[in-house]
Amino acid sequence: MQPVTTDQQARNLLIRPGTHQDLERLLRIEQDSYSAPWTRKMFEAELGGNPFGHLFTARLIHDGGGQEEPGEIVGYICFWVVFEELRLMNLAVAPSVRRQGIATQLVRYALAFGRDRGAVRADLEVRASNAAARRLYERLGFRQIAVRAKYYANPTEDAVLMERDLLRAEG
Repeated sequence: MQPVTTDQQARNLLIRPGTHQDLERLLRIEQDSYSAPWTRKMFEAELGGNPFGHLFTARLIHDGGGQEEPGEIVGYICFWVVFEELRLMNLAVAPSVRRQGIATQLVRYALAFGRDRGAVRADLEVRASNAAARRLYERLGFRQIAVRAKYYANPTEDAVLMERDLLRAEG
């Protein structure tokens, strides 16, 4: 796969399918990102047992003495493509590299992937208090369509349901 350049900085990012060898790093990022993180079994199911599931990792590309080399995983996105719907399930970026456009590139990648496979809309749930994530999704064309009361635990919190049309290309 070709490296993609992030929006906000001239850093290269390699996005490729996640593997079981990535599991320890995925779990570390997950635990650093969420109060109720996914378990190892949840990641394993997405990596091998879900026919609709897709998990992609992001690695920064570094100049290794004149040759570009992918570094450690800095983020990931998990999503499902079920018929005409793309369902964003999980997204996280390592705390040390947040706000550098990595999440934006991962979501754009997922949207293009789903569109290429016939999805016409995308949806997701996000914690009501997660203002940064909500702004990210709004910038990418998602709009709030509903609220699920007390959807999340640890702490108990509402989920904001968001949706967007995939028929238009990303800008």
